[in-house]
Amino acid sequence: MELVYSWLKEYVDVDLPIVDLAHALTMLGMEVENVRLLGYPKPDGGNTGISFHGLEWDPEKFVVARVDEVMAHPNADRLVLCRLFDGKDELSVLTGAPNLYPYKGKGPLAQPLKVAYAREAAKLYDGHKSGQELTTLKRLKIRGVESFSMICSEKELGISEEHEGVIILDSTAPEGTPLVEYMGDAVFEIAILPNMVHCANVIGVAREVAAYLKKPLKFPDTTLLSKGPSITDKISIKIINADLNPRFVVGLLQGVKAQPSPYWVQYRLQLAGMRPINSIVDATNYVMLEAGEPLHAFDYDVLLKRAGGETPKIITRTARKGEKLTTLDDVERELDDFTELVCDSAGALSIAGVMGGLESEVTDQTTNVLLEGASWNFINIRKTVASQRLNSEASYRFSRNVHPALAETGVRIGLQRMAAWSGGTIAEGLVDEYPTPRVDPIIVISESDVERILGIQLKAKEIAVLLERLDFVCTIENDLVNAQSPAYRTDIGKDVIGKADVIEEVARLFGFENIPPTRLQAELPPQRGNRSEERDRLIQDTLANLGLQEVISYRLTSPESELRLYPAGSEPEVPQYVEIQNPIAVEKRVLRRSLIASVVEALERNIRHQERLLLFEIGPVFLPNKDELLPDEPARLAIALSGLRHPNTWDQKGIQLLDFFDLKGILEALLDALHIKEYVFTADTHPSFHPGKCALLSIGEDQIGWMGELHPKVKENYSFLEAPVLAAEIDLDMLFTLSPKDFVTTPLAAYPPVIEDLAMIVPEGTTSAEIEKVILSTGGILLKQVNLFDIFRGEQIGAGNKSMAYRLTYQAPNRTLTDNDVGKLRIRIINQLEKELGVIVRKAD
Repeated sequence: MELVYSWLKEYVDVDLPIVDLAHALTMLGMEVENVRLLGYPKPDGGNTGISFHGLEWDPEKFVVARVDEVMAHPNADRLVLCRLFDGKDELSVLTGAPNLYPYKGKGPLAQPLKVAYAREAAKLYDGHKSGQELTTLKRLKIRGVESFSMICSEKELGISEEHEGVIILDSTAPEGTPLVEYMGDAVFEIAILPNMVHCANVIGVAREVAAYLKKPLKFPDTTLLSKGPSITDKISIKIINADLNPRFVVGLLQGVKAQPSPYWVQYRLQLAGMRPINSIVDATNYVMLEAGEPLHAFDYDVLLKRAGGETPKIITRTARKGEKLTTLDDVERELDDFTELVCDSAGALSIAGVMGGLESEVTDQTTNVLLEGASWNFINIRKTVASQRLNSEASYRFSRNVHPALAETGVRIGLQRMAAWSGGTIAEGLVDEYPTPRVDPIIVISESDVERILGIQLKAKEIAVLLERLDFVCTIENDLVNAQSPAYRTDIGKDVIGKADVIEEVARLFGFENIPPTRLQAELPPQRGNRSEERDRLIQDTLANLGLQEVISYRLTSPESELRLYPAGSEPEVPQYVEIQNPIAVEKRVLRRSLIASVVEALERNIRHQERLLLFEIGPVFLPNKDELLPDEPARLAIALSGLRHPNTWDQKGIQLLDFFDLKGILEALLDALHIKEYVFTADTHPSFHPGKCALLSIGEDQIGWMGELHPKVKENYSFLEAPVLAAEIDLDMLFTLSPKDFVTTPLAAYPPVIEDLAMIVPEGTTSAEIEKVILSTGGILLKQVNLFDIFRGEQIGAGNKSMAYRLTYQAPNRTLTDNDVGKLRIRIINQLEKELGVIVRKAD
């Protein structure tokens, strides 16, 4: 939000320097991010962290001047000479401003023009160059006429980018007055928190500042100077659903004329980020920025025509199926059935709280205006904005829950502003439909509540005084304060939440910087670990140490994205997904069921930029549960890798690509870090993986995930390079459940190991896991390690067989093993292998 300093001072007497005011606003919860200066010298921001920028208007160089006559240039048709009085001298000033052409050659002006004038040597922005480039006015000749000064445009003064015409001030501007005294200003860029919509307007901020400075708020008079006939027989209102439209207020202004607003109004609107249009539309925007109530102006004669000459009837309802509306941005919009509309008997007029319709808009020909102020359900407004992708200043406020009381206040002020700037007569009274008036909550807090939460001791009277400065209605009972939320706040909750909200208000007014540091009085709770967080951290650290990079992907996806994991033509039936009611995009309309799909897509997007990439992600998937409102959210671990096994270096001979066994090694290292021993990789099939290069990972009887190389037909669904793509997805919840909570560590052995090799001929169908299981179970505690180091197939060992060689490591913790010790174990292992698996142990040559 852009807060205009001069506007703020209309409602509260501010005697703070700009730097101190910026700090005060920040401490009140409205963080000032930067300050744009219009004419004021740049102050020292100190250590506030707030930046100040803008053009200083030297009081001796920039003044208000009076143009008495606009004359033709003797040598140029597109230049004029202005007879100008700057408070000291009468001068002839050259300019090419198009908005002065209508006055050329008409002699002395009956109504002189007031302008912003820069004298010789003034420093200002160059109006003919992009951006803000400083230049200094120098004396020179242009087409034979000497020029040394300038009538300024808004761009040259740093007000806006407008440079097609010069500024024409209001006729009351006193010539000779330094420009900085007449229109110097500052604009505070404030970050408004979502729960502080009551401060998204000048009066709202002024109320906070007044409370902070202990000064009165100068609230504008809302008394209507009605001189026209009663409005009661001019319009009627019907609210279909009061939950979506709690209040609807209208007033009528007749005999108006749309014209340019006074320059001071245009100036403020521009500084606040709004584009001036005409005096009618400007009044609605001005009041929105001033009081916080977005208003909408209808051309009353259009409504009368649509009603066939009968009394128009305003109806608020949700859109019907297939209903459309062309909005003010000239876009025809198909409306959702939840979208609230402002309608009449002929159909939709506007999207409630978001944007008006084109047909009933105010134009330069409008003479009668129906002014609307309303209150809307903020959740419904958010849904509409997201669905229509239509943000506006009105929806910004209504989507944050504007109090219904502001509807009447906004209409009253708006009618006054409109009549003052556009003429016309205000009809007597308002039509106000308010089916279920809002009841503002009453919160009870005690002195002990404040001390417990804030650490400061305040009496009930002191608490009440602080809250009353913010318009809370307070009563005191012993040490209790009953505080009713004021009729402009919707952020004060009920019960325990409301109590916290009110105590926060006490803290803001007391001053966060005034709260002394204190020790916690309550005993600290016992420290307890978060097992799932500790699990995730261990997995993250382990995989990162193995060279993998963690990614965090969107949980929103589409079924089509996840079906890419299946070969074309063999996709399974689309499972049930958790669907998003108002998706931000078609490709993000459901919650994911597969984590591996997200990681493989991340690999696809990035692998072309690197020679090797190893990624992993930890996160939930979302599985609908028909018996529950919310889905199940089991945690998953997904890994995807592709590219070179080692980075290209001078000592690498040949290119080696990552393969199935690199992924298997990563998983084994992870399982070892989790102290899981009883795991097994079993050859298996999965539609996403290459036949013969896929394995099922099991721990005991539990299957916890698949791993392998992507199926060639699956790979065709992505834009991968030729290198294999390896991937795995693991059930993280089950993995963690099966990992031991306690484990035994052993010291380094003090005695040397005995290492021997054991080669055997085994049937082709026998797996290494089966052999290792027999060896380890037979070898007992002295057998520390079994490693497969060679596999051989050939005619020498017969068809249907293979030779497998293992390296066995024996070690005792308390003595050196002898050949006799190892020999006994070897015989037991060989006998068991021959008995259980039918292997033939090869004898050493």
